[in-house]
Amino acid sequence: MSINFKKFLPRPGLVNKQGRLPDPSELVCIEVPKIFDQCLIKRCLVYGEGPDTNTTDYELRSDPLTDPKRYIGSRDFNVKLVSVDKIPLKGKQGFKKIVLSYIISFYADYLDCNGVNKSEFYEINRTDVIGKFYCPDSIAQISAGFVSAHHVQDLDPNIIKLEMVAEALDGELLKDREGNCVLDITLGYFIVVKCELIVQLLIPAYDYCPVPKEPCEEEPEEDPCERFEKAPIPKFYPDQNLEPLFSECDDNDRGYNDGEYNDGEYN
Repeated sequence: MSINFKKFLPRPGLVNKQGRLPDPSELVCIEVPKIFDQCLIKRCLVYGEGPDTNTTDYELRSDPLTDPKRYIGSRDFNVKLVSVDKIPLKGKQGFKKIVLSYIISFYADYLDCNGVNKSEFYEINRTDVIGKFYCPDSIAQISAGFVSAHHVQDLDPNIIKLEMVAEALDGELLKDREGNCVLDITLGYFIVVKCELIVQLLIPAYDYCPVPKEPCEEEPEEDPCERFEKAPIPKFYPDQNLEPLFSECDDNDRGYNDGEYNDGEYN
């Protein structure tokens, strides 16, 4: 059964029903970064003196603090790629050894003895080595001209990209060897390393995305009492922590299901 294209409004959305989309109106060629390989770096780091390791980092200790009282939390995590070294592997076409240097930065908030919120800035310099990573060189070389800037620029079609999710797992206020108050952070993070190449892909398309018909909506102000009247009645008691009286599959249940019951006996 063919689908009437006139009744179909092309727009971004979930494709949740099979066979409900009409045939695309055209095949278009687009230029996008395509991922050729990716890997995951997972680290849990604590403060440690000396050279950095896979579990310690010298920069996870703050500068001396004045009268800190309590660690609050950390925020504004960011990762910046500083340098990438690509070393070709002999006999393995397209594979390289990758040496990454990057900086993770964030703020740690704490409360001092006067009740004032303060923050400390951290920058963690890290270097990781990926022994085998498929990152082939682009065959085509890209040169692009920008009209507004009136110049031509050679672009690197090979892209190394980092994506990070980080969290401060713990913060400990203590004193260092000199008796200064410092804040040590336990940092956990995941970094996905991606090798991308600028490529041309042929994809089906319906048309340009339509301009939204409705203006951007504003949340109307609501009277607090009206919002209270519409709210459901709250539960007056917490949920009980009860266990089932019977197991999901006991011997008696199995008898009824597996055998035939006649006159008090199973067959």
